Amino acid sequence: MEIRTFHGSIAPADLAYPLVSEFDQGNLQTQVLGDDKKMVVQIATPGMPASGGHTAISVELTQVEDGVLVRLGQQEWLGVAASIGKTALMALRNPLSLIGRLDDLAQDVVSIQLVDRIWDTIERAAQSHGASHEISERLRRVVCPYCMTANHVGAPSCIACGAPMGPSQPVACGRCGYVASADTRVCPSCGFTLID
Repeated sequence: MEIRTFHGSIAPADLAYPLVSEFDQGNLQTQVLGDDKKMVVQIATPGMPASGGHTAISVELTQVEDGVLVRLGQQEWLGVAASIGKTALMALRNPLSLIGRLDDLAQDVVSIQLVDRIWDTIERAAQSHGASHEISERLRRVVCPYCMTANHVGAPSCIACGAPMGPSQPVACGRCGYVASADTRVCPSCGFTLID
C-alpha cells in the first residue's frame, strides 16, 4: 500500500473526480463511495473485459488537517497475469496467433501501468488546486521516517502507518528549554548535553 499526503486547500472530491474522468472509459470502470471527509475510488475492468485480463485497484482519499491523505491499495494482478500467460502459451504453439492477441497484449500493458497513471492523475489534480507534499508553516510537524507523513510533535505513533514516533521527536534542553532536533547531542543554545 502506497501512502502520500497532499497539503493545501484541497478536499477528497478534488482528487476523486479527476480519477473518475481519467479512468471511467475504455476498458476500465470507476465507482466513488463515501462522503466529503473520506472517499474511495474503485477502478476496475468490468466482469468480462473486451480485451486483456481483469484488474482492480482502490484509492482511498481521507481529509486530514490542511490536506488529503491518499492510500493506494494493491492492484489485483491475477487476471492480467493469466491473460499474459495465455498469450505466451498461444505464441509458443503458433507464433502467428500473436496477431489475434495484440489487443489483449496492449490492454495488459496498460493494466500493468495503472498504478503510475493513477499517481500521475492525482499529482496533476493536486497541483491544479495548489496542493503539494510541502507542509505549510502552520503545520510544521515531525515527519514519520517510514512513510513521510507529517505528525503532531509529541505523537506516540504515526497517524498514517502507525510506526513509533519516539526516536523522531525533538528534544528539549533540560537547562534552558531550547527545542532541538532528535539527533542533537549538545544544546546549541547553552551547551548542555542532551543525549547520553
